[in-house]
Amino acid sequence: MALNENDNSDTPKSRGKSVLVRQKKIVELVKSLGFVSIESLARNFSVTPQTVRRDINELTEAGKLRRYHGGAGLPSSVKNVAYTARKVMCLPEKRRIAKLLAKHIPDNASLFIDIGTTTEEAANALIHHKDLRIITNNLNVATILSENENFEIIVAGGVVRNRDRGITGKATIDFIKQFKIDFGIISVSGIDSEGCLLDFDFQEVAVGQAIIRNSRKVFLVADHTKFGREAMVRLVDITEIDALFTDQKPDPEMCEKLCQANVELHVAASHETTA
Repeated sequence: MALNENDNSDTPKSRGKSVLVRQKKIVELVKSLGFVSIESLARNFSVTPQTVRRDINELTEAGKLRRYHGGAGLPSSVKNVAYTARKVMCLPEKRRIAKLLAKHIPDNASLFIDIGTTTEEAANALIHHKDLRIITNNLNVATILSENENFEIIVAGGVVRNRDRGITGKATIDFIKQFKIDFGIISVSGIDSEGCLLDFDFQEVAVGQAIIRNSRKVFLVADHTKFGREAMVRLVDITEIDALFTDQKPDPEMCEKLCQANVELHVAASHETTA
């Protein structure tokens, strides 16, 4: 595994390392107990209830917890956050990830790009490349990349989802099977502690599996909030990809898993500009 810390993992200036450590421990407590009250969390971490509420709000927005009256519980594993909310969640981080990814995609390459707000940012970051051929099941990605007249954009057939303009179904899978592409760029809803890539829609997962099988290299784009997040449907194990692009270095156990599988780890530094 090559760790590129150009590619470095710095904590966002607005949030100290202690905040991230406390929030990680809050998630661990909720996972072990099922529900934890604001009062008990405040006592446990010697902070004010207002601080706990702020932590719970941030973790809820990241999809790691579910906010309840008086406390927090586990998020749903069967329903994703709305697309409009996901579009703005961790946007600076997604843009840094996308910018770093674009550096690893050469001109004159062929790509699969799947459904997801992070892959849409990847499309924005690729707009100034030359002579790319892109196959996508994401109408938003097709719209973004069609601005470059030197690109060839191929849109997969299938059923269009109104909520995010993603295309899924058997026709989509059959279409993808016709190709062998240089790079498959995929995203996920969650990555569990064992390294399983997870999503909420089994049809979307089936399309993602087809992309993985028909790509010479598979690049996963996932911000730090995806680690430890649960979803219902299994895509593949993280060891089956070729490279992970994220914004914070994963925990040591995950890094070791990536290393043993020769999965490249690229971490986008927080000081990098997103313009």
